[in-house]
Amino acid sequence: MIDKSEQLNAFNRLLVIMDELRAQCPWDKKQTMETLRHLTIEEVYELGDAILDKDLEEVKKELGDVLLHIVFYAKIGSETNSFDMADVCNSICDKLISRHPHIYGDVTVENEEDVKRNWEQLKLKEGKSSVLEGVPKSLPAIVKANRIQDKVAGVGFDWEEPNQVWEKVQEELNELQHEVNNGDLDAIESELGDVMFSLINYARFLKVNPENALERTNKKFIKRFQYLENKAKTLNKSLKEMTLTEMDVFWEEAKHI
Repeated sequence: MIDKSEQLNAFNRLLVIMDELRAQCPWDKKQTMETLRHLTIEEVYELGDAILDKDLEEVKKELGDVLLHIVFYAKIGSETNSFDMADVCNSICDKLISRHPHIYGDVTVENEEDVKRNWEQLKLKEGKSSVLEGVPKSLPAIVKANRIQDKVAGVGFDWEEPNQVWEKVQEELNELQHEVNNGDLDAIESELGDVMFSLINYARFLKVNPENALERTNKKFIKRFQYLENKAKTLNKSLKEMTLTEMDVFWEEAKHI
């Protein structure tokens, strides 16, 4: 059984420390929501890295950093009587109860997809004019595309079968190749965007997160390239001095490490 009192005591300890830092530390006293914003984004990305690396000890540390930022924003909000930590917690609690009528009401759902559809419909009833209002403008393009597609699917704007999406990917690839042959850079950029958007949609049908998939490939490439760099050093060569054939030997080795 999880000891809730221990968790509450730990959270209260953080709130007290935040009060002390805000009152006494020169750096903490100067911070605003605007100065913290880019640091918060950085912390979330670091958390994302730890999750992808499956490093649970690091996940714990990064969650602490993110939680600190949440408490920091709430402290700043309390100084102008705009909101405090209780308001933040009660706001999300109220939202969760409202958005889960299948738990706290009399709505019946059959599966996860029913829950997602209800979620989007409830948000529209709360006054949002578009299901896409909740997609942050500053999201990275791949993440944003995935969220857009997920949200419109929640209100029924979606393909029926994965093969339909794959056919759309192939159609977009053909259109891209057509513009490549024409040499129109603006049209190439537009069609390449369509290809990527379609691939992200296909990933959703395959139940693969495209951001995670691409980052996995990034990490794999970095590991193999660094292996290649190290092998070049053992030969007292720079990569520029090596032929592609020589590099390919070490690249293939790296795949089996």
